[in-house]
Amino acid sequence: MKIIECVPNFSEGKKHETFNAIESAIFGTKGVKLLNLEPDADYNRVVVTLAGDEEGILNGAVNACKAAAAGIDMRTHKGEHPRIGAIDVVPFVPVKNVTMEECVKISEKFGQRIAEELDVPVYLYESSARMPGRKNLSDVRKGEYEGLQKKLMDPVWQPDFGRAEFNPKLGAVITGARFFLVAYNVNLYTDDVTFARQIAETLRESGTAQRDKSGNVIKVDGKPVKIPGRLKNVKAMGVYLEKYKITQVSMNLTNYNTTPIHVAFEEVKKEADKLGVEVRGSEIVGLVPLEALLAAGRFYTHNKIHNEQELVEVAVDALGLNSITTFTGEHKIIDYMV
Repeated sequence: MKIIECVPNFSEGKKHETFNAIESAIFGTKGVKLLNLEPDADYNRVVVTLAGDEEGILNGAVNACKAAAAGIDMRTHKGEHPRIGAIDVVPFVPVKNVTMEECVKISEKFGQRIAEELDVPVYLYESSARMPGRKNLSDVRKGEYEGLQKKLMDPVWQPDFGRAEFNPKLGAVITGARFFLVAYNVNLYTDDVTFARQIAETLRESGTAQRDKSGNVIKVDGKPVKIPGRLKNVKAMGVYLEKYKITQVSMNLTNYNTTPIHVAFEEVKKEADKLGVEVRGSEIVGLVPLEALLAAGRFYTHNKIHNEQELVEVAVDALGLNSITTFTGEHKIIDYMV
C-alpha cells in the first residue's frame, strides 16, 4: 500500500467550529486518516496531518481545505506566523512505497482542483516548483496576504493554477511535494522577542543581512549582502507567545538528517547562553518521524542505550518536549499512527 502524508496549514487557531468542520470532512473521505490536528492561538494557525493512499489523500486534502475555507476570512486575520492565505500551504510527503515524483503529480492535481473549486490562485513550491524562484516557501510567501493583491499584478508572480486575481477572503494557496518537515520550536524564558529573532538569524541557513557601522543594510547591485547562518536545511524566526509570556525560536527543519532535532536544540542553547537567556524546553508541532527522536536519544545517551522506548523517553526528557504541552508518542510519532 502506498502511504502519502499531507500537512495542510490553515490560518485559524481559535475557532473550534472550523476545526470540527475540518475533522468531519476528513472522516467522511474514503482512503484517508486524520492523524493530528494541532491549533495554536498565538500563531492563529492550525496544522493538520492526514495520511492515505493516492486517491484518498487527494480527496481528503481537497475536502479539508474546502471545509477550512468556509470558516476563515483573511480580511480579519491576525497572527504571529507568516501566511499568504486561509489555506496557507498544503505539502504532500512520501511516507511508504511512494516516490517524490508521484507526490509531485498529486500536488499538481490538488492545485488544479482547489484553484477551480475555490477560485483561488495557487503556487507550486519545493519539488513541485516549475520555476527556480518558487522552490523556497518563504520566497513564495513573501509579502504575505497583505501584499498578495499587488504581487498578482506582477507577471513574474502569475499563479501556476487559477486566475491571477485577488481573492480577498481566501488569499492564495501554496502546494507541493517535499521531504518530511519537522516543525520545531525552542522556548526562551523571556518576553523580549529580540533575543529569539537574533538567535534565529544566526542559525537559519539563509542567515541575515550584513550591516555597516551605522546599522544600514549593505547592498551590492541592489541586493542585500547576506551572512550565512550556521544550520543547513533550517528556517527560523523569533516569535512571542502571549499565552505563556515567553518567546520561541520557531524552526522548520526541512531535512532532519542534515540538521537533527537535538543539534538545533543544542545550538539554540549555545546562542541563548551567550545572550544570558534561559532555555526552557521545546515543542514539536504536528508529527515527527521515530528515527528523529531515536537519533536524539542516542546522542544524549552517548549510544549506550539501544531500547527504542527508552531512547524516545530520553529524547523527550532531554529536549523538554513536555514543557508546554504533553508529548505522547502514540499521538505525535507518525510511525506509531500510520
